[in-house]
Amino acid sequence: MKNKFLEAMDFRHACKIFDESKKISDEEIRFIVEMGRKSPSSFGMEPWKFLVITNEELKKKLRPFCWDQVQITSCSHLVVILAAIEAVKPESGEVLKKFSRREMPKEQLDFYMQLYTNHLQDTLSSDEKIYAWTSKQTYIALANMMTGAAYLHIDSCPIEGFEKSKVEEILNIDTKQYQLSVIVPFGYRLHERSQQLRSPYEDVVEYIC
Repeated sequence: MKNKFLEAMDFRHACKIFDESKKISDEEIRFIVEMGRKSPSSFGMEPWKFLVITNEELKKKLRPFCWDQVQITSCSHLVVILAAIEAVKPESGEVLKKFSRREMPKEQLDFYMQLYTNHLQDTLSSDEKIYAWTSKQTYIALANMMTGAAYLHIDSCPIEGFEKSKVEEILNIDTKQYQLSVIVPFGYRLHERSQQLRSPYEDVVEYIC
């Protein structure tokens, strides 16, 4: 299993051009998105939403506002990852709903709600700060989706180069509820990937005993 995981990590790269003649199956894209859904998150809030786009006309509309990157239109499936805003606020009711999924006495539930509210008092003080917090967490889901895709020998390319407000407008996103975090196209490479370059293990890992 270790070798399979390393193989996936070695396979993955930021694919710049996808083969437009090849499409990901419904079963495979579901597996990829499921890797995102099953990802860990702070307090188990799952502060994300995944928009899976296959509509070619919509991809064409988005491309000019994504630095005109060819991956947007050449990919098989375009996944737009949104960061939750309203749902992580204690008063939304969603936080209580998430904690309540685990059966526990009311006193314990109240304790978790108080802990959450107190610990994140500053973080939850504005939509801008909430976005900074929840957007970071979407990258956990993003990484798991890309690795899950690589396990299937499906390529990806994380994209931060976009005009956030324009993309949100085209997708008709209610930014009080969700905001655009990151975009990731999935598909099959048209060309062989370039050499994978990484810093030596010794340069990035330090053991403190």
